[in-house]
Amino acid sequence: MSDKQLSWKYAEELVIEPEHIAAARQHSLELGVDAVTPAMGAQLAVLSAASAATNIIEVGTGVGVSGLWLLSGNPEAVLTTIDSEADHLQVARKAFIDAGIAANRTRLIGGRAADVLPRMNEGSYDIAVIDADPASVVEYVEHGLRMVRRGGTVVVAHALWRGRVADPAQRDDIVAGFRLLLKETSASDAVISALSPVGDGLLFLTKVSD
Repeated sequence: MSDKQLSWKYAEELVIEPEHIAAARQHSLELGVDAVTPAMGAQLAVLSAASAATNIIEVGTGVGVSGLWLLSGNPEAVLTTIDSEADHLQVARKAFIDAGIAANRTRLIGGRAADVLPRMNEGSYDIAVIDADPASVVEYVEHGLRMVRRGGTVVVAHALWRGRVADPAQRDDIVAGFRLLLKETSASDAVISALSPVGDGLLFLTKVSD
């Protein structure tokens, strides 16, 4: 194992996941849902806390692991989360209830993100988390940047897509989409971008102009 791999493993194992999030992660594993890793979740919580986020939108609920991390960062935050799988939303709703999160702090929306996102208000959110259909990541990020306020942040989970984005031998459409996103945002004057290698990558895009 390389020094970098040891460091990434250390970063993951350093996180002590709260019991209610660990329980949601177990449900995620049982249902075959690819949740954010503990280190990714901890970074989401830090962002939520540091930005004093009160309105958060998430594309791709899963069974609530990332949502629980986001809400843990700010007890005043309200989470709107979208998923096309009704069964997953039901499990996530129970996870939020079991965690003692008030019902008025979560808004769960069922439906395809491509149908739901155009109806969401512009400049209304502090954080937008994109963790859904990887083939549509560029489209979802465009919506995310529209929905967050100036100074708000769009976070793209799995931005290194299972370690494939960094491998020049990998050239499938999903990998190409992530590479295009990373290249264009790193050169954009509209955002400040940073790529964290925890898990399989978190891309942070803070909006600095409309």
